[in-house]
Amino acid sequence: MIVALDGTVLTVAQPELRHDLHASLPQVQWTSTGYLIAVASLLVFAGRLGDRYGHPRVFAIGALGFGASSAGIALAPAIGWVIGLRIAQGVFGALLQPATLGMLRAAFPPDRLGMPIALRTSAIGLAAAAGPVLGGALVTGLGWRSVFLLNVVPAILLTALALALRDPAPRAADGSRLDLAGAGLLAVALVCLVHTLVAIPEDGWTATTALGCLGAAAAGGAFLRHERRTVHPLVPPGALGSPAAGFALGVLVCASAAMFGALFVGTYFLQDVLVLDPLRCGLQALPLAVMMVVGAPVSALLLRRYGARRTTVVAMALLALGILLLSRLDRSSGPAAIGVGFLAVGAGFGAVMTTATSVVVRGAATRDAGVAGGLQQTAMNIGPALGVALATALLTLTAPASPAGHPPSGSHRWSGTALLSAMGPTLTTLAATALLGVLLATRLPAPLPGAGRRPG
Repeated sequence: MIVALDGTVLTVAQPELRHDLHASLPQVQWTSTGYLIAVASLLVFAGRLGDRYGHPRVFAIGALGFGASSAGIALAPAIGWVIGLRIAQGVFGALLQPATLGMLRAAFPPDRLGMPIALRTSAIGLAAAAGPVLGGALVTGLGWRSVFLLNVVPAILLTALALALRDPAPRAADGSRLDLAGAGLLAVALVCLVHTLVAIPEDGWTATTALGCLGAAAAGGAFLRHERRTVHPLVPPGALGSPAAGFALGVLVCASAAMFGALFVGTYFLQDVLVLDPLRCGLQALPLAVMMVVGAPVSALLLRRYGARRTTVVAMALLALGILLLSRLDRSSGPAAIGVGFLAVGAGFGAVMTTATSVVVRGAATRDAGVAGGLQQTAMNIGPALGVALATALLTLTAPASPAGHPPSGSHRWSGTALLSAMGPTLTTLAATALLGVLLATRLPAPLPGAGRRPG
């Protein structure tokens, strides 16, 4: 939850941070990009470290380091320090995220994982809802540095709780070795991929982004070849337990790409078409986060009764419906129409996060739960970057050809008229991305006979 909260409050703090430290816009953007690249490239390796040395121990190191990095940012004298410490935060954040899923897998039997994962999803939704409001209040009253001090006390408490947990015997003595070569190849592939996806919205398709795609493909191919040949692979062949887990990862990529792409477009609609200030924009989109908080536990109950396949298919269809509702908005749309669209998007996305994550984690053996959690978190980091890149490309391609309609170089700003013209096709394509997830969801497990029925 502190990772999700940190990401949302940073967005609010960036304008004042830029002014106070006399930073350029690209430098401020690197406070987000550097973190994202660091965390995405290390998630699977961090999960393997948890499998090998114990998830509570790795979680404690991650929480303590995350809190220390946050405190350092609050004291940073220059933007270079902020960027460096944000990258360090990404490294420690990578240790945190797979460890939470690994600890849940170790603590609960596979058929009881749904509700714990749902509560984890609700906590993320709560952070997404509270972050902008809390961050805005802190920045207004105490300055941008205060938002980073917000993480310090929770990080210390989480470290103490993790160290107090009973941990099974470390598996470092089982004769296996860490696959450092595989971890390096996967990190290079993900660095190239994530950096390219982040650069496309700002720079479009250039020689640099094309080289990034080629680098990601080459490093990814080398990683797969290495994993097939090495004795101790980073991702063991049976780490996911069944082919269904692979389809669940695909569902997560489709869902997060569709949702974050739609949120990106919706935010510009609220700001540039309806001309709402950031606070009112946040309030208009609040139903999305609220439905994540409320809907995730409900989806866990549905998962237990109807199985992953039916629950996820309906949830992805609801996500697609919500995006289509947003595509119908115009200048005359009121809060009710906007809220219904965001409500459906939040309900669908929260349910998908719960059901698809349950499939990924419960199918993994306890000894590989960290790797499975790392793959799940990697999907959840790639999907949003892919969705925003796709939305930006579609808006640029479908906006009217007048100079005023296209965003200037180095930014993504469209006039209200141009955005309205391009919003329909863009959101319809993002809804189609969600429908692709429906097809993948049909390959998830069906409920066992008698599942969810009360004995009579």
